[in-house]
Amino acid sequence: MLLDNKVAVIYGAGGRIGGAVARAFAAEGAVVFLAGRTRARLDRVADDIRASGGTAEAARVDALDEESVDAFVDAVAEQTGRVDISFNLISYGDVQEPLATIAAEDFCRPVGNAVRTHFLTTRAAARHMVKRSSGVILAFGGSGPEAVPGLGGFVVALDAVEGLRRQWACELGPHGIRFVTLKSGGVPESLPADFPGRAEIVAGIEEATLLRRGATLADVGDVAAFVASDRAGSMTAATVNVSCGALLD
Repeated sequence: MLLDNKVAVIYGAGGRIGGAVARAFAAEGAVVFLAGRTRARLDRVADDIRASGGTAEAARVDALDEESVDAFVDAVAEQTGRVDISFNLISYGDVQEPLATIAAEDFCRPVGNAVRTHFLTTRAAARHMVKRSSGVILAFGGSGPEAVPGLGGFVVALDAVEGLRRQWACELGPHGIRFVTLKSGGVPESLPADFPGRAEIVAGIEEATLLRRGATLADVGDVAAFVASDRAGSMTAATVNVSCGALLD
């Protein structure tokens, strides 16, 4: 299996994309530690993984809180002796509104949240990865050069994460640690069935792709598992495009 005996921590694992990644990692042999703010959602994912023969533990963690993140990762490392993979999939929170009219605090919130959470979770994992001279940090949502009006600070937040990716990859590379971002043009299955305007949003996502379909949750999980594996060992400071052609490299 691709991730046999690897130890992975996944933030936002109670969400649809985070849960899909956690299930894919576990199916490939990883021991997964699920982090998020809603314990009931984490427990459902963990139960699914265990029912399928995988190994999973869940913990309530605020990925924007320094002490919470550090305590969580230190506990995982103490229990298992290692941290091989860290994947941050939390929502940054945003108000989607044109820049000309959005309030300053609403614009800055997702940017600040994105930078803070990725800094904290990467730093916490890196402390333990450096000791073993190996590890993989993953992020999700790089936007590419395309721009869409009316999204407030959301796309700027994605660009900020890409800046962090490049800097962390530069500083951690000599220690054998990789940092890669998965970018998508939207994952239709991540939208709840009752999400307002869902049909129109999905149609827009699919129309924007070259393959005329959006990426599935399984697509994201499978690609993430490969990128996190030793088979992608030469890949760092890079983005991996899972947009079905919506984002052109």
